[in-house]
Amino acid sequence: MEFLKGHGTQNDFVLLPDASGALELTPARVAALCDRQRGLGADGVLRVVRSAALEEGAHSGAGWFMDYRNADGSLAEMCGNGVRVFARYLVEADLETGPDFSVGTRAGDRRVRVHPDRSVTVHMGPARITGTSVAIVGDRELSGVAVDVGNPHLVSALDDDVSGLDLREQPRFDGDVFPDGVNLEFVNVLGPRALRMRVHERGVGETRACGTGTVAAVAAALHLAGTDHGSSTVDIPGGRVEVTVERGASTLTGPAVIVARGELDETWWNSLP
Repeated sequence: MEFLKGHGTQNDFVLLPDASGALELTPARVAALCDRQRGLGADGVLRVVRSAALEEGAHSGAGWFMDYRNADGSLAEMCGNGVRVFARYLVEADLETGPDFSVGTRAGDRRVRVHPDRSVTVHMGPARITGTSVAIVGDRELSGVAVDVGNPHLVSALDDDVSGLDLREQPRFDGDVFPDGVNLEFVNVLGPRALRMRVHERGVGETRACGTGTVAAVAAALHLAGTDHGSSTVDIPGGRVEVTVERGASTLTGPAVIVARGELDETWWNSLP
């Protein structure tokens, strides 16, 4: 069973090539793969499967479907960093000729462009402002803008440096507003076209980056500035990406890195429920 390890701005993933959808990818197996002590270690798993091989990919117009799982084994709709790594793999494995093609996700098909330097631009779809809510970090109650980027986000803009937040514990949020959980972004506005962000991802914890989170952060910052379109760099602990938000559309451009390839031990895999 082949695997690859890759990351987008240090948001890291295990890729499992599985064209026919034959792997039984249980939550326990995903969690074990992502465990940094007993597995390979990752923020999530990207199964590379033909869209036609999955019931949920049957209506996709893309040839390949990104079956993304969070580190705890739960399903996720979309991952902006993951789709960049996924797209680079498809080109390097000659599964797509590139540079422009679409990738199927649970949030819908996403058009991508793989650049000569192997950075990737992803058309992320609309970033919709859906309201406001509150995140509680320690004893701080932080108001935020709710944003839908195919998955749920709550973006809180802070006056003080986001590096001072303690995100080791799960921040609290309104379960009535976000019954399926939420990705929480904490942002400093550095200038008219520059943000700094930290993120606590649903089903994972704090990560070095979150692609959909950077789009949500830019959309929220623009909304707070009284507009619905513009561009910004976003600095996250894992690096920098560029985001453009327009009416009904958004793009994310950033690096995609393949780190390693190998084979999973079949005895270990079969020992997992």
